[in-house]
Amino acid sequence: MSPIANSAQQPLASTQDQIPLTSAEAAVLASATSTTTENAPRRQPASAASGAAELASTKISLLGALKHFPDFPIPGIDFIDILPLFQDPTIHGALLRALELQVLHFGAADGELATTKPDVIVGLDARGFLFGPSLALRLNASFVPVRKKGKMPGPCVTAAYEKEYGTDYFQMQEGAVKPGQKVLVVDDIIATGGSAAAAGSLVKKLGGELIGYLFILEIPFLKGREKLGGLPTVTLLETDH
Repeated sequence: MSPIANSAQQPLASTQDQIPLTSAEAAVLASATSTTTENAPRRQPASAASGAAELASTKISLLGALKHFPDFPIPGIDFIDILPLFQDPTIHGALLRALELQVLHFGAADGELATTKPDVIVGLDARGFLFGPSLALRLNASFVPVRKKGKMPGPCVTAAYEKEYGTDYFQMQEGAVKPGQKVLVVDDIIATGGSAAAAGSLVKKLGGELIGYLFILEIPFLKGREKLGGLPTVTLLETDH
């Protein structure tokens, strides 16, 4: 994939300014056009159709802000850095708006609004903390962190997950999620899916209703979705990798 040239310090650009488009950006734009066209004869509510178009347009700007670092952390890996999304207030705001719109359409058909909103946003240690609390505020939901074992005080529930070097553990404070609350788990990236699945199991241990998972990026060839029990799983941005 060719590195994306746009800097996070640039203002949000219009679709016409994103030339040439990557294949991922072109797919986003085509999806927006298709969704808008399909919604017209069905007379979808204006908020649903316009929200889908706004989401697609915002995704293109966010893709342009990502930075790529070839051969990091090892040769052959093209590392995609999300931190520039937080370095410019305009881009940061666009990210939160895109995540909010993604949740409002979560699990619904194209161009339609979701019928279920989360009561709780659960963010994974540590990059889920970068945007999870702000997203929760926008949705009028509570935020609950999942942390590595031994990092939080008081009684906690624990779940194990496998990493490349062995077993690790996640914890959540007891009572942080109330029985029956609808919960969405968020993180920056889904790779093998083990840590996200562990967070989901903690939600269930506390009696929460896990409605799905939301990530900024995904590494598809690692097939992390297969560990998430078939629940709705959405990646905000798709790249050529």
